[in-house]
Amino acid sequence: MRKEMLRRHVRVCVLVAAAVLASPAAGLAEPVADTIAVNVDQAKLVRLPGKVATIVVGNPLIADVTLQPGGMIVVTGKGYGATNFIALDRGGEILVDRQIQVEGPSDRLVTVYRGVERESYSCVPLCQRRVTLGDSDTYFNNAMSQAGTLSSSASGGAGAGAAAKPN
Repeated sequence: MRKEMLRRHVRVCVLVAAAVLASPAAGLAEPVADTIAVNVDQAKLVRLPGKVATIVVGNPLIADVTLQPGGMIVVTGKGYGATNFIALDRGGEILVDRQIQVEGPSDRLVTVYRGVERESYSCVPLCQRRVTLGDSDTYFNNAMSQAGTLSSSASGGAGAGAAAKPN
């Protein structure tokens, strides 16, 4: 009786191992080297083989891919998550189909919660506001408004009136 239970247990273990190895996920898993990892709000340069004519991005809210001369692409993280991009030649043949994984900053980020409101700070070396997806609307909008005002002033909006008038 004991030998029969042992044989049955071994058969079940072998069947489970075979099922795991034969599952679609095991056969379709892409190697980590095929995935382009980039942080939100950062860019990465990647060289592509062949003569790329067209780039198709699965979800442009997650990543932006721009083709540069010489077969170089710029991958920019736009939002958290995963998507893919496909590079085609002039004849429409697929040259590359790769995954893009966009992650949040991994270091020097401090997140402050005030009740349900979230604020993010970049602490390199002093902590300053950092607009991050998921921050509260008030915090996000105030920071973006200030950044827009600063950008407008820097592009000449405030600089023109500051010139000294001749006597």
